[in-house]
Amino acid sequence: MKAREIMTPDPEVVTPEEPISRAAQIMRDYDVGIVPVVSDNESRNLLGVITDRDIACRHVADAHMDDCTVATHMTRDDIETVEETDDSATILEAMKRREVRRIPVTNNGRLVGVIAQADIASANEIPKEEVADVVEKVSQPAHPAR
Repeated sequence: MKAREIMTPDPEVVTPEEPISRAAQIMRDYDVGIVPVVSDNESRNLLGVITDRDIACRHVADAHMDDCTVATHMTRDDIETVEETDDSATILEAMKRREVRRIPVTNNGRLVGVIAQADIASANEIPKEEVADVVEKVSQPAHPAR
């Protein structure tokens, strides 16, 4: 099974110049936890992502009162992606390696979709044992329990 068969195609996106509230509105309206950040809506060149956690931990927790731009709080560095032609084993390994619940799908750097943990869980062609392994790996706490 290829990434293009699992992904949610053509996800909503933001650009770095847009207000962070726009990313939050997309998350609310589309019930997603990640919004890809692209250079512009036409080229859809992936620059990074902004997550609900980025907004909570970098914007709200630091008491930013202004409506900052997406660029202020997005994750830019070392974004894990998969190509739309990658198979499910490659996707699962990437998610486990980076311990991420969502992964952008590209075609030569152009964003074409997003694969979420829910997408792999509902793909009947992916063995449930492999899905469980990914869920366990990405759900491990970063710090020991208190």
